[in-house]
This record gives sequence, structure tokens and C-alpha cells, in this order.
Amino acid sequence: MDSTCCTSSCETVQSQANPAWRRILWIALAANTLMFLIEIAAGAVSGSRSLQADALDFLGDAANYAISLGVTGMALAWRARTAMIKGFTIFTFALGVLISAIWGLFAGGQPEPWMMSGIGALALFVNVTVARMLYRFRSGDANMRSVWICSRNDAINNLLVIAAGFAVLLTGSGLPDIIAAFIIAFLGLQGGLEVIKQARRELSGAGTAT
Repeated sequence: MDSTCCTSSCETVQSQANPAWRRILWIALAANTLMFLIEIAAGAVSGSRSLQADALDFLGDAANYAISLGVTGMALAWRARTAMIKGFTIFTFALGVLISAIWGLFAGGQPEPWMMSGIGALALFVNVTVARMLYRFRSGDANMRSVWICSRNDAINNLLVIAAGFAVLLTGSGLPDIIAAFIIAFLGLQGGLEVIKQARRELSGAGTAT
């Protein structure tokens, strides 16, 4: 992507300067911070690895939304560099989730299924609401796309937590909770790499244009 004001980059700059974009980011930041606090507490009380994994994901997303607010309106190269940092942040949090899931395999235990599913449903409502607001910005630059990927993956994660809660209830085993945590980790790793790759392409295009 060129760093000069070609049609696609002009559209992205206009979207970045859109007050609606900033307003949605502030809403997403507040919602993700609140859900991190709720899920980390619920995960500790219920003993659910998938809830704790999703809470870490909420924390990483809150940081990413804050970063996105800080670079709104900046030149493409700076937004791409910031997206690169966000991609690595997503990837790092996913690694933490993966380590937690592996530890859960050895630690064992059975989480409280009703709390898992209930908190998962609340988180799903929050994430679907944010994702719907962000949907029209999904095809922007790496910075905007990373925000969309965060919201999309979060909604999928919440469905996994809800399903895992019911599976734990039906089977009497904590294994579904661990499996959900592994899937959440995989989605985070994949999403982080996707953002990093797009940011590298944009940085390369900005470099050739200067």
C-alpha cells in the first residue's frame, strides 16, 4: 500500500479521522477493561482455564484499543509500526494462554460450569455488540484490521467458553475447559500473525514509496 494519498489510503485516513471510529474505540476500550476484571475474577472463583484465557485476551484487546486511539490520524507508516506491536502483543498473550492450558492438563480439576457459561454469555453479548459497530471498518489498514480481528476472535472465544461450560456439566470432566483454552490460544496466535504480516506489507509499501 502506498504512503501517498492514493484512493485506498485516502479512504483509510478518512476512516481513521472519523469521529465514529474514535467513539467506537472508546466504547470498546471501556467494555474490554470491564470484562477483563469480571472474567479474571470469575475464572479464579470457578477454576476455569478458558475463562482465565478469555480474560487475558480481553486485557490484550483493551491495550490494543488504547494504542489504536493513540495513533488515529497518523501517517500509514506509523500506524503500520503500531499494528506490528499490537500483532506481537496479541501473539504474546496467546502464548500465555497456551502455557496456561498446558499447565491445566497436568493440574487437573473441574471448573464450575454454570459460571463459565453465564459469564461467557455476558462476554459474548459485549463482544458481538462491539464487533457489529466495528464491522464497517474491517477492511482498512493493519491497525484497523487488528481491531476487527480482536473483536471477531473474542466472539468466537465466548462461544467456546459457553460450549465448554455445558460440556463440563454433561461430562463431569474439566477436559472441555482445557480444550477451549487451547483453541482460544490457537486463534490468538493466528490472529497475531495475520496482523504482523499485513503490517509488514504496509511498511514495505511505505518504504518503497518514499
